[in-house]
Amino acid sequence: MNQRFPWPDERLIKAAQDGDVTSLTTVVMKSQPHVRKFAISLCASPQDAEDAAQEALIILYRKIGTLRATGALASWMFRIVRNECLRQVRLLVSRSDDASAEPEASAEPSAEDAVLHRLEVERIAAAVCALPGDQRQVLIMRDVQGLPGRTVAHSLGLSNAAMKSRLHRARAALRHSLTVTDQAIDQPVGGDS
Repeated sequence: MNQRFPWPDERLIKAAQDGDVTSLTTVVMKSQPHVRKFAISLCASPQDAEDAAQEALIILYRKIGTLRATGALASWMFRIVRNECLRQVRLLVSRSDDASAEPEASAEPSAEDAVLHRLEVERIAAAVCALPGDQRQVLIMRDVQGLPGRTVAHSLGLSNAAMKSRLHRARAALRHSLTVTDQAIDQPVGGDS
């Protein structure tokens, strides 16, 4: 736990849940450094991290009454930030899919195809979010956002060679992660076949 910025105590959280506006404001302010730090470690870019942190704090402000255990604030907030970062990756992947779709392929997909596509996008987004932060940043900037390699390297303060190496490791880790989940999905359930 960060001793300089401790999480709000249970008494303060309970008062905020009971509708005390001053306590609620204090809970949000004391949670902010933790939420930001987690968002920076999880999201693809500083802008995405800022957006995710803001969204998480807004959700905290609006829905603190739904928090069941006052001692679970940190894990609740981390889950909200993680979900927001996943949502942003899904948006990027879906925009990238829309941009690369062929114009003649305008026929509506079946409901089953739409569900399968959404599940695949979520599986990829989860695998991307599971990458270490430095690899995730390079992969999203280069492969999802489509930024030129030099731009990615410059914005991250890396040499072009270091950016390429990090991108290679990220792609290999993502490929491995997706292969492992494919194999797990293909495994029969139960013992003998």
